[in-house]
Amino acid sequence: MVLPALRRGGYSYTKQVPVGTRPSGRPHLVDLVTEKGNTELLISLKWQQVGGTAEQKVPFEIICLAETIHLFPRYKGGYVVLGGKGWTLREWYVQHVQRHLVGTEAVKVIALEDFIALANEGSL
Repeated sequence: MVLPALRRGGYSYTKQVPVGTRPSGRPHLVDLVTEKGNTELLISLKWQQVGGTAEQKVPFEIICLAETIHLFPRYKGGYVVLGGKGWTLREWYVQHVQRHLVGTEAVKVIALEDFIALANEGSL
């Protein structure tokens, strides 16, 4: 769903892009880097089919994307896209998590359906 929406919105993209290292020192591969005009965005896709540990990884992913954007100004922003029915904290993440994560304003946490709509319109 994501890739056709990006194409429809006029974005080009590259999958599984190394973008430096995470704060832990391990390599950071981002799911997608999109480009439209002179704007490059980092996209991290998270799917939660049933309850599990993916929810606990979301804040760290936000921090990692924000750090990459800070270190590499060519990236103008990022998205953590939450899809699937298994999230118990999805609405809280979308609406509230970033008030607890200072310095992550360049990263947006968004539900899959809302991301698809923005991508289709070319409005990321």
